[in-house]
Amino acid sequence: MPLPPLPAHVDLPALEREVLARWSAARVFERTLERTAGRPVWVFYEGPPTANGRPGVHHVEARVFKDVFPRYRTMKGWHVPRKGGWDCHGLPVEIAVEQELGFRGKRDIEAYGIAEFNARCRSSVLRHVDEFRRMTERMGYWLDVDAAYWTMDPGYVESVWWSLQQIHAAGLLVQDHRITPYCPRCGTGLSDHEVAQGYETVVDPSVYVRFPVTSGPAAAYGADLLVWTTTPWTLVSNTAVAVHPSVEYVVARGPQGTFVVAEPLLGTVLGDDAEVLDRFAGAALEHSTYIRPFDLVDIPGAHYVILADYVTIEDGTGLVHQAPAFGAEDLAASRAYGLPVVNPIEPDGHFSAGIPLVGGMFFKAADAPLVDSLRERGLLFREQPYEHAYPHCWRCHTPLLYYALPSWYVRTTAVKDRLLAENEKTDWHPEHVKHGRFGDWLANNVDWAVSRDRYWGTPLPIWRCPDGHDTCVGSLAELGSLAGRDVSTVDPHRPYVDEVTLPCPSCGLTATRVPQVIDAWYDSGSMPFAQWGAPHRNLEEFERNFPAHYICEAIDQTRGWFYSLMAVSTVVFGRSSYETVLCLGHILADDGRKMSKHLGNVLEPIPLMDRHGADALRWFMLCSGSPWSPRRVGLGVEEIVRKVLLTYWNTASFLTLYSGTAGWTPGDPAPDVADRPPLDRWALSELHRTVIEVDAALEGFDTARAGRRLAAYVDDLSNWYVRRTRRRFWDADPAALATLHECLEVLTRLLAPFVPFVTEAVHAALVTSVWPDLPDSVHLRDFPFCDGSLVDAELADQIALVRRLVELGRSARTTARVRTRQPLGRALVGAPGWTELPAQLRDELADELNVQSVGGLGDAGGELVDVVVKPNFRALGRRFGPATALS
Repeated sequence: MPLPPLPAHVDLPALEREVLARWSAARVFERTLERTAGRPVWVFYEGPPTANGRPGVHHVEARVFKDVFPRYRTMKGWHVPRKGGWDCHGLPVEIAVEQELGFRGKRDIEAYGIAEFNARCRSSVLRHVDEFRRMTERMGYWLDVDAAYWTMDPGYVESVWWSLQQIHAAGLLVQDHRITPYCPRCGTGLSDHEVAQGYETVVDPSVYVRFPVTSGPAAAYGADLLVWTTTPWTLVSNTAVAVHPSVEYVVARGPQGTFVVAEPLLGTVLGDDAEVLDRFAGAALEHSTYIRPFDLVDIPGAHYVILADYVTIEDGTGLVHQAPAFGAEDLAASRAYGLPVVNPIEPDGHFSAGIPLVGGMFFKAADAPLVDSLRERGLLFREQPYEHAYPHCWRCHTPLLYYALPSWYVRTTAVKDRLLAENEKTDWHPEHVKHGRFGDWLANNVDWAVSRDRYWGTPLPIWRCPDGHDTCVGSLAELGSLAGRDVSTVDPHRPYVDEVTLPCPSCGLTATRVPQVIDAWYDSGSMPFAQWGAPHRNLEEFERNFPAHYICEAIDQTRGWFYSLMAVSTVVFGRSSYETVLCLGHILADDGRKMSKHLGNVLEPIPLMDRHGADALRWFMLCSGSPWSPRRVGLGVEEIVRKVLLTYWNTASFLTLYSGTAGWTPGDPAPDVADRPPLDRWALSELHRTVIEVDAALEGFDTARAGRRLAAYVDDLSNWYVRRTRRRFWDADPAALATLHECLEVLTRLLAPFVPFVTEAVHAALVTSVWPDLPDSVHLRDFPFCDGSLVDAELADQIALVRRLVELGRSARTTARVRTRQPLGRALVGAPGWTELPAQLRDELADELNVQSVGGLGDAGGELVDVVVKPNFRALGRRFGPATALS
């Protein structure tokens, strides 16, 4: 039977809705998994979104790249399970609920009740799940959302507990009192990879402050230690001033007084005219006392110069003021001298109420009155604005403190070498991330501050007795055994799990759970095993799906999910949980900032797909540029519809029209390929070259290169092959019909992972309708294999030459203002190799240029060109003067 007709004009979004209904009725996704069951598994991990906000078009980007490669691998014969997941815990959820309830901080939460607050958090992460599912279906992302994992499920939490138990048993989960990045609004410490996502550009006061010396070698000159800082608020708790022991310091006199500075910085700070009165190594200044700039809090036994190797002479004055409660290096240096650690700032980020001048002020707001006070008392040497990146909470945008806190750490520094080795084995796209953004992060690795003083999260599974013995629990069953009662139905969240006590296995005293929950990034990094509830259940399923062959997210996840995945698995299992990772560039809003729900600049995806079609949006994401380059969603989508999708569709529509007119059916007798005209052989040759190139590009995770080749072939097929062969279709030439059908059938399979909707409709018309024995969906077909015998490089070069000559010939007509429709007698060609063109291709060239014949430039004799030389007498005269003359 002839091919069923495809309409010449198609509403792509309407077509996609029909295909969605067909997929649902025919269970196509499930059948792809059934068809490949028992084959080798190609493992893909879905990075879990948090559904407490609506999905945006930036979610489409990541999900398109997560969809295209599993589709491709399935067509290549792999079994590719695609398990969905939801990230449920953490600060983003808590902050959103606080805003809904009008809360200002932790006091409001505790007054409201932890149980009630966490119930609201649980509800909030369910709120937009249906919208994510609709977006997932509408864009054609095949994902098992019915069996999705939830990081808040008891089985998931127990798996996370088990992993922490393994880390604790290895001595790598420890509590320590360290300087920790701390959000005063959220009331909890953050990990360094969270801090890395929250830097914002701010302008702070940069001040040079006088510290009058009262003893030591500089005291005899009445000198002041000159100290530079961009955090005036820390001067309230100044404890010491640090100098480098081996740097040379000078006592120098200038118009504003006599100061101690590092000699290499003298000219920068005091100017070249400063008079040097004395010089000595930094070590000579040790224990020199000084008068501190503020006497607002009691700090006994302090305020003298200490030595510290971390002091640099890259900027400032070479003298660094020490506030050990707010800096890790300050704390370490001060501890070496037994100096006190005084913290005048409350956990909410405000100075204690009883402190003069700044009491009750937010720490950043205190800069202004403190600087004013220094100026009034003559202690301010210089002030200037200083623009720099300052860490803010990545969710609530509050400036962070570096705060001395007791926190629980995973000692990732102990496995740093292993992390670096695993990174070396990882295939990164783009490659520069491996030793750049990600490699640098690993090389400068610090221990992971994993505990959070919050409420909605996986509770830290450590029970502590009054004598300080810790018991780390790996499951609810183990907890019940230790507690001596059944706790299998207890919700493993606060406050319910906090109510479970147990006798300490070491001393018998009653042990209670420590109050912290864990970093939600640890939750998401545990998904390779926790999604299965392993090792408590589904252990074989986990082992079969570990590690992942492929993961994909935006570039900012190098310090988020990419890091947490590698860190958790390396600490627990001794190896990374993924082999290949694709980093995507951000989707940008009109103002150039990346789209994200917490910035409120998200473009809704479904209206966009209903306007242009999901296939167009998919192609834009996959093929409009390098995957890791940032991009804006705009007019490029409309161009894709016109140049790629409609061109492909119209070519298929053209075939169905003329096959129906001729009564031709695929499989009808046609000449062997070798006996077909050059254009037929060229179309098939280019087709199989396209198969080779697209296959290689997708093997290399390069959708942009694959897309360029596919778009070029769609254009070749429509705007050269079909256009140049149109008369043969009118004449029902079986060779032309068979050639175009084969080209479209193979092209449809090549395009299927990229644009699954339109290819499904074309496949139904060109294949399913005439070959019922083949699978009824293009997505159940195999990826095309290249027939090398059909690739004809010489013919490809010849056609390329013809097309280039056509382009040049038309350009010549345009220059001469002679339209193509006006016949000409001949075209003269001087291109190398044109004389070897077969007669049929010469005829093609003549027909395209609308000339009676094509000849060589040598055939023109002397009639072709008249050469006239017109000298530029002005230029010649300047150079040769009177010697300029016509010969």
